[in-house]
Amino acid sequence: MKITDVFKKNKKTFSFEFFPPKDLHNAIRFGINAGQLMKLQPSFVSVTYGAGGSSRDNSFDVVDLFHNNLDFNCMAHYTCVNATHEKIAYDMRTLQDMGIENVMLLRGDPPDIKKKCPPNPDGIDYASDLIRFVRERYNFCIGAGAYPEKHKEAPSMEEDLINLRIKADAGADFFITQMFFNNKYYWEFVNKAEQKGIKCRIIPGIIPINSFKQIKKFSEISGASIPKSFQEKLEPNKDKPKEVYKIGLDLAIRQCSDLLDNGAPGIHFYTLNRSRAAVDLYENLSKGHEELNEKYKESFTPHVP
Repeated sequence: MKITDVFKKNKKTFSFEFFPPKDLHNAIRFGINAGQLMKLQPSFVSVTYGAGGSSRDNSFDVVDLFHNNLDFNCMAHYTCVNATHEKIAYDMRTLQDMGIENVMLLRGDPPDIKKKCPPNPDGIDYASDLIRFVRERYNFCIGAGAYPEKHKEAPSMEEDLINLRIKADAGADFFITQMFFNNKYYWEFVNKAEQKGIKCRIIPGIIPINSFKQIKKFSEISGASIPKSFQEKLEPNKDKPKEVYKIGLDLAIRQCSDLLDNGAPGIHFYTLNRSRAAVDLYENLSKGHEELNEKYKESFTPHVP
């Protein structure tokens, strides 16, 4: 089912993002964690695509598993870094032959994240051009990325919003944001996007924090700022994993509750292939807030397929 059709049936959607495991050990952990998250019957799941297409085969295998073996609505991430027009066309046909109806189209990171993406004379340089290429040739529902604190390479928020409008005009059906830890950035971004005439659904992406070092790394790579008050709670406990987990989960619960109560169209959970934090967050949202549970009763009903 196309995700846009899911939107028509559900005012709120709840989705999980996975990345393909790199080895047997991680594959076993992935299976256990994915199984735990699947019990929650997400609106859809997505599978990431490695820098420069480095995990293409593993990514497509996981997409195939979710869609054709586990019968879940799956969105395949796809990036155009290092990809020729011929390769993009081949990969889109491969996904189409699998029965995939949803793709998340991104420029992607270069294999060496410390370097900028070099021009690609035989392919596509920007997400908007990838979206246009796929829209003109295939019948996918297309998701794209949005950046509440602006893309790290954008010179200004104004230019980033112009690029967002270009992606919408090129054929993006909806957007999922990069992670953020302060909801004001999301609401300001949505308001500015609406002022630019962007009418697509913009789903907030939330990451439950598991590790102090990990979240600092993600923040540095993505440009997502960590609130000072949150840092002050994390810093004294950085070597206490259980405390970091509790602090991170509390922030995520409060973030998600505020987002949903104020009209956000759902939540996209960045799981990092770990089920505990995502399950705890999801269940706290549904069972720990009576008013929230009543408002989103159908969306939060667990179900084992």
